[in-house]
Amino acid sequence: MAGILPTLASQLIVFFLVSSFCIILVSGEEEEEHGFGRALDRKLLGLKKEKLSHFRFYFHDIVGGQNPTAVQVVPAPSNASATFFGLVRMFDNPLTLGPKLSSKTVGKAQGFYASAAQEEIAFLMVMNFAFTEGKYNGSTLSILGRNNGGSSRVREMPVIGGSRLFRFARGYAQATTHSLEPKTGDATIEYNVYVFHY
Repeated sequence: MAGILPTLASQLIVFFLVSSFCIILVSGEEEEEHGFGRALDRKLLGLKKEKLSHFRFYFHDIVGGQNPTAVQVVPAPSNASATFFGLVRMFDNPLTLGPKLSSKTVGKAQGFYASAAQEEIAFLMVMNFAFTEGKYNGSTLSILGRNNGGSSRVREMPVIGGSRLFRFARGYAQATTHSLEPKTGDATIEYNVYVFHY
């Protein structure tokens, strides 16, 4: 019996060493397999069925007067074309339910637009629609795209994401000029936004 115990003990030690080595190998493989990302079940994030929503509102770009909502941060070079190539404006524009500035405010459009074409009027648009009304209060939609205002009546830009109620959002926004004041440059744009979200 005395000779069996040391043999059994040594076999147990070898067994535990081999087992722990196998566990380390399996753990290492799992880490390599997952790396820094892994698949998740959307229910873990509280995501339910995806839905499609339509939003319609008016964007008021006010560049003139005492309280402009869009200000020039980079002027177009003096030798720029008639398209104002190079001009950049930052904006914090009201979004309203109707075309009048006095109609109910539903949020703000915050971002910038830059004249990005030399031979036509076309802008790079980078903006968030930050909503302040109802259940959408505090939620945002992000837009990044080309607004070819000079050549198209309806301009289309992609919705690339969002926050809060619009996490994982994707879709598109259509912009149509409702009114444009030639002397001041102030514009009211109708937006129709179609978004897939959870």
